Amino acid sequence: MDELTWQRSLPRKWMAAGVVIRDAEGRVLLVEPTYKDAWEIPGGVVEADESPRAACRRELHEELGLPLEPGRLLCWEWQHAEADRTESMMFVYDGGLLPHDAVLRLPADELASYRFVPVDELGEVTVERLARRVRAALRALETGTVIELESGLEPAPGVR
Repeated sequence: MDELTWQRSLPRKWMAAGVVIRDAEGRVLLVEPTYKDAWEIPGGVVEADESPRAACRRELHEELGLPLEPGRLLCWEWQHAEADRTESMMFVYDGGLLPHDAVLRLPADELASYRFVPVDELGEVTVERLARRVRAALRALETGTVIELESGLEPAPGVR
């Protein structure tokens, strides 16, 4: 078997990337998709031959009309497969503070609305796995680190 055939036989994971955008009060921007019930951070699925950072840049422009360049990687998470979800990789970048004069343009076929949510209310507005990831990203922003999660939990240091 040649190497390319072998590589194509390996397991595949889907990936998504998003940004944590905050307002001056420290609240997090969430968007309401038209195609599912859960609120999300801006971002989306990483397409074939696209990097997670490029996916964020594309989604920010397509979803919000913002020509923002994603900042540094704050958090990445591997999520195990569940009965209703396949295995995946999620990346969260720093989206910075949204200027007061920024105008968000929502595509009607993708997003119904947006809102800024206090960090302590994230679990009430979105699914818990995303709330955990956003809280980890905000900790990484404060500490200058990148946080790794495995299905919502930080792996224990030194455990192999």
